[in-house]
Amino acid sequence: MPRVLLVLVVLTMMVYALVEAFQAEETRIRFMPRWLWVAAIICLPGVGALGWFFLGRPLGRGDIGGDKRRPIAPDDDPDFLRRL
Repeated sequence: MPRVLLVLVVLTMMVYALVEAFQAEETRIRFMPRWLWVAAIICLPGVGALGWFFLGRPLGRGDIGGDKRRPIAPDDDPDFLRRL
């Protein structure tokens, strides 16, 4: 039973990593191109997926390029509240 559970965990992790790799923007993937990450996830079960999670996946929203200022909700905007 523990082996079956381990295989299921590794397969689930691989599928999740593959879906994430295909959905990530090409410009935000780190360290290797997408096709190489997909090959690593498939050819190195477990290790490739862990590599994707820790080294390849994008860090988060707005951390690589782009405008880092977000719109403020009206109740948090001091200028809006001053005009009331």
